[in-house]
Amino acid sequence: MKLKIDKQKRHQPSLAAVGATGLLLSLTGCSGPFSSLDPKGPAAAEVALLWWGMFGFATLILLLVALLWFYAIKRRGDNSPSVRPNAWLCWGGLALPLLSIMALLLIGIPVGQRMLPLADDNALKIEVTGHQWYWQVYYPGHAIELTDELHIPVNTPVYLQLTSADVIHSFWVPRLGVKLDMLPGRTNVLRLEASEAGTYRGQCTEYCGLGHAHMQFSVIAHEQAAFATWLKEHSTDD
Repeated sequence: MKLKIDKQKRHQPSLAAVGATGLLLSLTGCSGPFSSLDPKGPAAAEVALLWWGMFGFATLILLLVALLWFYAIKRRGDNSPSVRPNAWLCWGGLALPLLSIMALLLIGIPVGQRMLPLADDNALKIEVTGHQWYWQVYYPGHAIELTDELHIPVNTPVYLQLTSADVIHSFWVPRLGVKLDMLPGRTNVLRLEASEAGTYRGQCTEYCGLGHAHMQFSVIAHEQAAFATWLKEHSTDD
């Protein structure tokens, strides 16, 4: 009987192996077409940096709580604690959360403000309308209309005028770090910028019906000279 139990223990995965496997699986989410941790734009880079900072701070807090837990277990038999319960409540229950929220606001608010569209009459403006379940893209002044496809120049802020023709949709390009809801009867403006040429996947992130999961689109970022050529060719064709 003892030999059988030993064999069963030998085949059971250790806690370290399970933890290592979970860590490797979680790291697979740091890349890919829908990963916001693989930024290709200035806004996305700031979002990723903010996320890593929050992750590091949360890890430190978790380690601190674990150390305090071990300390409490070790001192379980001591009836004269060196720190009063009220002090634990004030520092751990009030001071730490307030300081954490203040730090997040001081860093996060400027990041959000830098993503806002600025008043620029010369900026390239593109109208994007969400439908069930596709994206209608129109370039004013160039008579170009596309479906599920958006072309932009690199290193150039582009202003997207987002609206919906039916229900609420949400425009999101994870690797470019932008996300904004699209409401019927209202136009929201989103600033979009890519730092490298390439194709970036986008997805509707607001449930909008049966075809929601397949409501995807592509953002193709061109070098500025190549985009000017593309814009001229398609404007001429129209």
